[in-house]
Amino acid sequence: MKKMSVLALLSSVALAASAQASSHGGGHHGDHGSVDDGVISQQRAALAKSTQGQGFGPQAPRDIDAKAGSNTLTFATAPAYTQMNLCNIHFHKNAEHKGGEFTKFAGNGDGHGYLSGYQYAGHLSEAELKPASHEICPSEHGSLYPGDTIEVHYVHSTAQITPGHTLGACLHEAIKNPQLRVEAQVYVLTNDGKGLDFAMLTKHGVKDGLQQALNIPADTGTPVNYAGSTTGPGYNEKGSPFQVSWSVRPKVAKVDINSVGEWCKGNIYKEDHAHGVRNLVMNPALLSPM
Repeated sequence: MKKMSVLALLSSVALAASAQASSHGGGHHGDHGSVDDGVISQQRAALAKSTQGQGFGPQAPRDIDAKAGSNTLTFATAPAYTQMNLCNIHFHKNAEHKGGEFTKFAGNGDGHGYLSGYQYAGHLSEAELKPASHEICPSEHGSLYPGDTIEVHYVHSTAQITPGHTLGACLHEAIKNPQLRVEAQVYVLTNDGKGLDFAMLTKHGVKDGLQQALNIPADTGTPVNYAGSTTGPGYNEKGSPFQVSWSVRPKVAKVDINSVGEWCKGNIYKEDHAHGVRNLVMNPALLSPM
């Protein structure tokens, strides 16, 4: 496979179109309806059919509280992220993974990754939910609102690269099949002025000769590690061929929604909106045992 075709495929895999606003606060769903259970069932059936007997490895996202899985295709676990290069940061509207403190199902959504996924199951104060004074990370599918949940993916590669736009930044001419690792952190957006600064949470720099995300939270629980794949709603009906070592933190952190909005206005990843989610993978044949 030529490098550019790999780059294009990687880019299309995990960086799907922007996500729709969630149900927090009401009145900002837009005109997008929610599909019925039959549509999601059909997508799951199509995924099972298209992957059966084809040799696909374990997939992502999954319920991090459920350890069962019967996919025995193995690959070498990527090194710790501190021994890899940060190559991309992006986020999804609602958590792609389920478990820990994010178990509230957002609904089926529109069948294309918007208004689906999982939300923080805890309580937020009236002050934290105070409406923002302007649109945050607006896109054709909606904006972000106080109380919304996002899942941030800190993507790492063993290739010698610098951070950049899309997962194509994780590849290099010298290594076309690098090991990939995603450090996942779920955040809840608050507007009481007490949330963490997203610029701080996404700050990067060179440490010990490697490109590093310098402030990934270390107080949100022991990460759940598993073997999976790239994500994004483009893989609702087909398997991802990319092997990814995942570390998903089970506890949420609260982040200032205005700092997320400022980040969307300009960053080296060219990210300006939230992305859609892939249906939670539930088929045991597509999950690694944990």
